[in-house]
Amino acid sequence: MVIMQNGYDPSLPVKETAVSFTVTPEQAGERIDRFLAATMETLSRSRIKSLIEEGHLACDGVCIREPAAIARAGMEVVLTIPPAAPAVPQGEDISFTVLYEDDDLIVLDKPAGLVVHPAPGNETGTLVNGLIAHCGESLKGIGGERRPGIVHRLDKDTSGVMVAAKTEMAHQALSEDFAARRIDRAYLAFCWGLPNPAEGDFEGAIGRDKRDRKRMALTPKGGKWALTHYRTLQAFGTGAALVACKLATGRTHQIRVHFSANGHPLIGDPLYLRRIPAASRVLPSAARAAALDFPRQALHAARLGFIHPRTGEKLLFETPMPEDMQVLERSLKADQE
Repeated sequence: MVIMQNGYDPSLPVKETAVSFTVTPEQAGERIDRFLAATMETLSRSRIKSLIEEGHLACDGVCIREPAAIARAGMEVVLTIPPAAPAVPQGEDISFTVLYEDDDLIVLDKPAGLVVHPAPGNETGTLVNGLIAHCGESLKGIGGERRPGIVHRLDKDTSGVMVAAKTEMAHQALSEDFAARRIDRAYLAFCWGLPNPAEGDFEGAIGRDKRDRKRMALTPKGGKWALTHYRTLQAFGTGAALVACKLATGRTHQIRVHFSANGHPLIGDPLYLRRIPAASRVLPSAARAAALDFPRQALHAARLGFIHPRTGEKLLFETPMPEDMQVLERSLKADQE
């Protein structure tokens, strides 16, 4: 039998609440942190472990700080859940398009130029700051802090669909799905040259470039295996192409690294395109100028599909290329017609 006291609502940890459980004979012998994790689906085991170590657990009236303590039949277990602390990043009015939102998560179309998470050099003005302001009280707390759960990221200058968690349960479930590659992700990109064959795979382990720590690179050892499926959607002569990419893995800069390593760097990529590509010479002058002047990597996260962590519903979101990429496409097409 599970008894919940103090009107506890697991979706609203905005004030201190105490949750009481009675250990049944069937549950006896289990580690106390595992017992609680199995009983409370809204908190991760790591969060429960932290609460125990911080002194928020009482068993038969005695404070227990050891997550490995054993649950005994008939034991009264009371876990006190403190209110979620204010997020360290502060909320800011940041513009982005919301595609879907409920109590557990939010799906949005991130504009190019927006950094996802605060970091040295970008402490403010990030997507996280914007989500804190937008979601407000609906952020229920991730790891004891009222902030959005970032389960995947897009580079600053990559646009497109993203999902963020609003509850710890959603954060854990979505993180596991991303790690297990159960997420449907597809991108649109403009690259230099014409991939041959027109459809295929780019594969190779990706790790930090030893010569430039800001870059990633294919590496024979020490990297993580990565696989990108690509398909050419439109060729602009042999000078450039619009490609669709589907990720089998999710490594840092994966598409950018794979295309660059295979001789087709993305148009506008400031990190993996260090010189004017030879393919640009075969483009008409106006198209060549538009491609060479494109101010960011021409990459857009066009599709994101996943299973809703609470309802089990299959969700799929798609967004068209932003205006700057559409203008580039028109410029590349202009002299082909």
